[in-house]
Amino acid sequence: DYMKKIFILTGEPSGDKLASTVISKLQSTNTEIEYLSVGGVNLKKLGISSIFDLKDITYLGFTSVIFNIFKIRNKINKTVEEIIKFSPDILFSVDSPDFTLRVAEKVKKINKNIKTIHYVAPQVWIWRKNRVKKIKNFIDHILLLFDFEKKYFEKENIKNTFVGHPLIETKNYSRTIIDNLIPKDKKIISLFPGSRKSETLVLLPILISFIELMNEKHKDYFFYFHATEENKNSILDIIKLKNIENIDVISDENIKSDILSKSIFAVSKSGTVSLQICNANIPSIIIYKLSFINFMIFKMLVNVKFANIINIINNREIIPELLQNECNAQEIYKTVIYFLKNPELIKKQLAECNKTLDGIRSKTSSSDESSTVLSNYLVS
Repeated sequence: DYMKKIFILTGEPSGDKLASTVISKLQSTNTEIEYLSVGGVNLKKLGISSIFDLKDITYLGFTSVIFNIFKIRNKINKTVEEIIKFSPDILFSVDSPDFTLRVAEKVKKINKNIKTIHYVAPQVWIWRKNRVKKIKNFIDHILLLFDFEKKYFEKENIKNTFVGHPLIETKNYSRTIIDNLIPKDKKIISLFPGSRKSETLVLLPILISFIELMNEKHKDYFFYFHATEENKNSILDIIKLKNIENIDVISDENIKSDILSKSIFAVSKSGTVSLQICNANIPSIIIYKLSFINFMIFKMLVNVKFANIINIINNREIIPELLQNECNAQEIYKTVIYFLKNPELIKKQLAECNKTLDGIRSKTSSSDESSTVLSNYLVS
């Protein structure tokens, strides 16, 4: 009776965070599992070592994949080699399909006995539909965040489970000792500049100019940048140069959710973080800006009108999106102030968001459902 083994494969900080919620659940029910990963700070906290630094792959935006094809190919092959050597019962891949699914495909070719379970469906409803057919050849089971994704996988007879989205579980956070951190008599606005370096480089200067515009006319706001452990310091370096008093950068998960819950508004890059914002019942707008060439490629590949998942599900703009040319300090300023002056718009947005979230919550919790699927594969 040997130890069961799981290799956890992530490609960026958000995936590392998702994976850790599932694995910590699994660790609490089964101590007899050996782990190895491509992971970051969250998996490390669970005592799971990573074969290399997550930073080495996180730089990949989706066209830099084209430019960095050799770098990533090298990383993919190295990862495949390590997984085969470790010879796990399960390869548990999370999100970042450009990296993780390529690895899974190669691993499956070499060793059919490794069960492949993928968490977070590649957005097939955005990308080309033929992606689903291909996945069938190398993924044994896929864990879905959204109920409406089921139909794409059912159609191809791919084993799947709707597990729900971990960012919208009702968490009972211990209230952090935060009250003495928050400047008195200031209203808080939370800013989310993204976790990839390529995003932060573009969005940070725009958000700083937005703060400067706010500060010209209003004195009662305080701005928090929500960062990751990985990019906190580079954000701080840029902000220090600016000499603006009412800005801070936070990266601790509990502090972030506490600050968010005390915010009156949020400006967020397009991505899953917008679900967290909705879940905290905070009004927001979405910003995003790709380089021109990325944007053209995106336009060619993508068949949805919206960037934000809440808008995609409803097929209309519930949360305003300022993309590309509209993603500038002036527009952000105008939109935020417009909302703050019209509380009935805020009320309406929050009501729509809550209704949408109710439709995508799972029965128990995403980590419960996911760890159950993993356990079942270890037994079989």
